[in-house]
Amino acid sequence: MIPFDPELTQGARNAVRVCLRVQPYEKVTVITDHVSREIAAALEAALVEIGAPYQTFVLEECATRPLEAMPQVVLDDMESSQVSIFAVVAQRNELRSRMQMTDVVNRRKIRHAHMVNIEKRIMLEGMRADYLAVDDLSLRLLDITRPAKQIRARNAAGTDIVATMNPDYKWLKTSGIISENTWGNLPGGEVWTTPGEVNGRFVVDGVVGDYLCAKYGDLGPTPLTLIIEGNRLKEAHCANKELETEFWQYTHTDENSDRVGEFAIGTNLGVRDVIGNILQDEKIPGVHIAFGNPYGDHTGAQWYSSTHIDVVGRKFTIHADDRLIMRDGEFAL
Repeated sequence: MIPFDPELTQGARNAVRVCLRVQPYEKVTVITDHVSREIAAALEAALVEIGAPYQTFVLEECATRPLEAMPQVVLDDMESSQVSIFAVVAQRNELRSRMQMTDVVNRRKIRHAHMVNIEKRIMLEGMRADYLAVDDLSLRLLDITRPAKQIRARNAAGTDIVATMNPDYKWLKTSGIISENTWGNLPGGEVWTTPGEVNGRFVVDGVVGDYLCAKYGDLGPTPLTLIIEGNRLKEAHCANKELETEFWQYTHTDENSDRVGEFAIGTNLGVRDVIGNILQDEKIPGVHIAFGNPYGDHTGAQWYSSTHIDVVGRKFTIHADDRLIMRDGEFAL
């Protein structure tokens, strides 16, 4: 067993016992990389404690990175697993490989923990949340958002967007309690859907997703302002011109990369502010949206994109139709 900081134990046990509810008779596929190996070791120890068999794959030992495709040996192992854990720091242009993995997850209904860009601080913060409380909040929020026709989000940074909902698209929760029906990110804590249409201004004073998150971190000092019309990104402005250019290029990779594919409300009560890592930051109580892939297998959206990038802001006031559900970043339920 690879040694690890014992401070990681609580978050690892939370992942294995509470979020994934791994049973001693279930086989687990653990996928990690050199950067995340210590965290994977803590997860392995939590599996050993309950007696569950597992197989660990370190990506750099299976293929060259960035991955052009998920190594077949990993996909083959997942075919005989009931649970999988992906604890890896993403590299550029690896989204396709992750989609190959989640295709197996969706087809086989594997309980899958998606821990992309996991780091020690997240294990000590977001992964220590009371996920039963987060799940309860998420369920109460779904009772409000599912029948809503429009959701409006504003904040002091200048965000003012209106999301008109499509009644044919499903709302889902990834509250940290992972089922065979919907895989989830860990740390968990959000309810989300594919919107029918989003219009307005979204000021990204939190973080942007994918590999750009590690590169640019907390955007509080230099926010990225996005203008959205008819569910498409029309303008992007930032004092950091390199970020502005990279974000624009990313959201114009294919014909739907500039289309809002996700509208979400974070519900992780253990997360209070941005740390510069999208995995945790998108779970902050508030709104985040994503351009690109709408994960139509879950929401019912009938379109596709090869890309998906989240954008996160801070301290929102949110109304679902006429009902106030958040004021300045605090839930009003």
